[in-house]
Amino acid sequence: MSVQYRVLSMLRDNGPLSRAQLSDRLEVPRPRLLAELDRMVATGLVLEAGPAASRGGRRSTLVQLAPGLRFAAVDLGASSIDIEITDGGLEPVAACSESADIRSGPVAVLGRVSELLHKLRAQGHFTRLDAIGIGLPGPVSFRNGVPVSPPIMVGWNRYPVRDTLAREHGCPVVVDNDVNVMALGEAHSGVARAVDHLLFVKIGSGIGSGMQHHGRIYRGAEGCAGDIGHIQVEADGPVCSCGNTGCLEAYFGGVALARDATEAARSGRSPALAERFAAQGTLTAVDVAECASGGDNVCVNLIRDGGHRVGQVLATLVSFMNPSMIVIGGGLSGLGYVLLAEIRSVVYKRSLPLATGNLPIVMSELGPRAGVVGAALLASELAYGGPS
Repeated sequence: MSVQYRVLSMLRDNGPLSRAQLSDRLEVPRPRLLAELDRMVATGLVLEAGPAASRGGRRSTLVQLAPGLRFAAVDLGASSIDIEITDGGLEPVAACSESADIRSGPVAVLGRVSELLHKLRAQGHFTRLDAIGIGLPGPVSFRNGVPVSPPIMVGWNRYPVRDTLAREHGCPVVVDNDVNVMALGEAHSGVARAVDHLLFVKIGSGIGSGMQHHGRIYRGAEGCAGDIGHIQVEADGPVCSCGNTGCLEAYFGGVALARDATEAARSGRSPALAERFAAQGTLTAVDVAECASGGDNVCVNLIRDGGHRVGQVLATLVSFMNPSMIVIGGGLSGLGYVLLAEIRSVVYKRSLPLATGNLPIVMSELGPRAGVVGAALLASELAYGGPS
């Protein structure tokens, strides 16, 4: 890793530091560090911020990230757009969110993203962007910045997301799968801080995972590592959105849970769901969660059945990758302790004791912000010239 990246990322994560502190922590020869800092001051990445506290002798000068640095973090979901503008230290400056249908296609959705960014600029939150990070709810070629055959993103296949946004906003852009982005966010600012081997599982409309190995996201040869929602759990199961049968995602996730809840309402197995269905015409995972909290056994069992299947897949992954923590995030993490308890029960029962003896399985600390935090981190790494 370059000295520039190491300096900038340290300032990003720790705030202003003295030249002496940077030299000590980075173990870089003082003359080389000073030359690099002079270059970064000249290019506007950092600036001097006055004298540091005395350590004896001549006081060193504090160095901080330039206050005008701005990153745009964009988290696209199946039905939402979330945007956050941050400074160089990833502190939020402004944010906006709205509903959007990813199936309306890349021209409409990315056009709206650009409109929102231009609006934030007009409001004075930035004069220019130094980088944009964006997470997409489907497989992404990280190298090329394009989605590849994403099951729920009709019309997005091979669309030049990175190049389109880069042209529109005149800055570098990095594109990744939304679960990788959430894993990055949770590892940087959430419950998984200081965890080297992380398995982050997003349970939303569908199911996916982000894997961090030795502190780095593992994307695989083509960028599709972690796509656990399409692991087959039953050969003769229901048809999945990917076209195969029996995938985990066909059994559980927001879409599958709404389907099973509707069947339970129509059949009369769950009076509570039937009442809601009659009043609303549709059911969602939120209805299942609320009815389960109210003591509806059918809803409790729907959550347990889903958690059991997720746990079966995760038990296999625990045996394979031996993570040091599993974090559950995404919209359906709101199903709460019933879901988490079932996942824990299956993983701890089916995996080897050596792999689970010190394995916490917890809910996301950042919740819905994990995506924008991770996207901002990706943008900063791109701008600072380091790994992502």
